[in-house]
Amino acid sequence: MTEKELIHNLIRLAFTEDIGDGDHTTLCSIPETEEGKSKLLIKQEGILAGVDIAIEVFHTFDPALQVEVFLQDGTYVKPGDIAFVVSGKVRSILQTERLVLNIMQRMSGIATITNSYMKLLEGTSAKVLDTRKTTPGMRILEKQAVKIGGGENHRIGLFDMILLKDNHVDFAGGIENAIRGAQNYLKEKNKKLKIEIEVRTLDELEEALRVGGVDRIMLDNFTPAQTFDAVKIVKAVNEHVELESSGGITIDTIRKYAETGVDYISVGALTHSVKSLDMSLKAI
Repeated sequence: MTEKELIHNLIRLAFTEDIGDGDHTTLCSIPETEEGKSKLLIKQEGILAGVDIAIEVFHTFDPALQVEVFLQDGTYVKPGDIAFVVSGKVRSILQTERLVLNIMQRMSGIATITNSYMKLLEGTSAKVLDTRKTTPGMRILEKQAVKIGGGENHRIGLFDMILLKDNHVDFAGGIENAIRGAQNYLKEKNKKLKIEIEVRTLDELEEALRVGGVDRIMLDNFTPAQTFDAVKIVKAVNEHVELESSGGITIDTIRKYAETGVDYISVGALTHSVKSLDMSLKAI
């Protein structure tokens, strides 16, 4: 399924969930022919995200709605800014209002916190990654928001990369078995996917490097000092293997990890603990 199809399905499901057999409040109070306008008013500083999706929501519900955009995704916004004005049937505006706000507030919150993390990485070669710790059904939008905020996507799901985590390694019988199994699988299925393996100690790191055949190694719950040692080990053996730090890394500690020389730092909090950015859709 394509990204566009995923978003379309999400919007359709959200309307079914919210409107059901009809928005009876709007239907009983607003004449069908009534026309009007509403503005998307920003009420908190942050990074704007979700404008393009909002337009998709409006046009999915009512193709006749017109949207005049003043601020694009990725723009730094402050209270009082107006992102866009939507005009058309008032009934359509009212029935799309909450879905547009839910999406834009969450996406903007994610973009804002991602941007905060990215600023702390300035001057280093590290990049911040998201994870699969996302809201079920909204992953594609949340990962879009991470990119808008300046971060990068890890994998979209279980289908576009092989990530051998600790449970895979343990059930497979160790580092070597897990890596060999992945390599054989890709060969048998004629698939070209990157292989990443999670390691918990420097000994496991050295074993993964000895076995070889992986594109990236995830350092799980390493301290900054251990991470620094791991970077030295990898550069001495195979400088083409990417290193990713993961596990409980916060906005207070991310800079220490970035300064070790790792390539990526994954932060689940970008999507699982985000606070929505305050905004409203107000009638003009």
